[in-house]
Amino acid sequence: MIGMVIKMSNINQLFESDKNRENPHLPLPFIVEDRFQETPDTVSLTLVPENPGKIFTFSPGQFNMLYVFGVGECAISISGNAMNTQRLIHTVRSVGKISNALTNLKPGDTIGVRGPFGNGWPFAEARGKDLIIVAGGLGLAPLRPMIYEVLSHRDLYRRVEIVYGARTPRDLLYKEELQVWRKSSEIRLQVTVDIGDREWYGDIGMVTSRIPDIKFDPSNSIAFICGPEIMMHSVAEMLELRGLQSNNVYFSMERNMKCGMGQCGHCQFGPYFVCRDGPVFPYSKLEKFMSVKEV
Repeated sequence: MIGMVIKMSNINQLFESDKNRENPHLPLPFIVEDRFQETPDTVSLTLVPENPGKIFTFSPGQFNMLYVFGVGECAISISGNAMNTQRLIHTVRSVGKISNALTNLKPGDTIGVRGPFGNGWPFAEARGKDLIIVAGGLGLAPLRPMIYEVLSHRDLYRRVEIVYGARTPRDLLYKEELQVWRKSSEIRLQVTVDIGDREWYGDIGMVTSRIPDIKFDPSNSIAFICGPEIMMHSVAEMLELRGLQSNNVYFSMERNMKCGMGQCGHCQFGPYFVCRDGPVFPYSKLEKFMSVKEV
């Protein structure tokens, strides 16, 4: 499917066969129901299946391959609520040809969806523990479904600490939800930006500047981190210095995934294929590869 050009008149024919629908290489048709501009270069797309009876389930942390007909496909984390099986939400930043085409979609447009692929955040291991959730930039998108899940079953977890950082205030995602989470007594949210402006009265500094202020019991905690790799590596090291074991620190990795099924090799990281073995990994598996050049 990668690199394959499909005429719009042939889209329905492609999806007529139930056999095709069972083929993980072929996308299912979804309609763009809504488009929300999160930041100047980032949008959230709400997708509904072309077949109204289609139910789509996923685990928080998984991703889909989104296909723009005639352009190509790319891996995008699912950023909506896993309890909503009728709608998919994907938050996309325009950084290339395919993602630019995705951000330019309008309500009513048809795209292809393959997935979900990969594993999810380890909720079973997190039960009864302090949760540390750290996101940088677009890294909040893969973590948002997990935050929804935690808030829906808040009694299963102890303290919940969330740190989110972006380059500037205009780069913050989900601004309305951030306000709701900030006021919640169920969690503690810290939001910081690298560079402030006249209207910003919050914290200024990189995500790592807020890690010393996180409260947790290192003997009974688990951390979920997503963002630029250098940020994740730095946060993990800081948490380790505070006593958190590396096997209790989890990363979401998204490295140049092309097929979603570990066949093309584009997302290989050391001995792992991110799309097949991840994208969620314990830091203990990745630690020795994070500082190796060109891995």
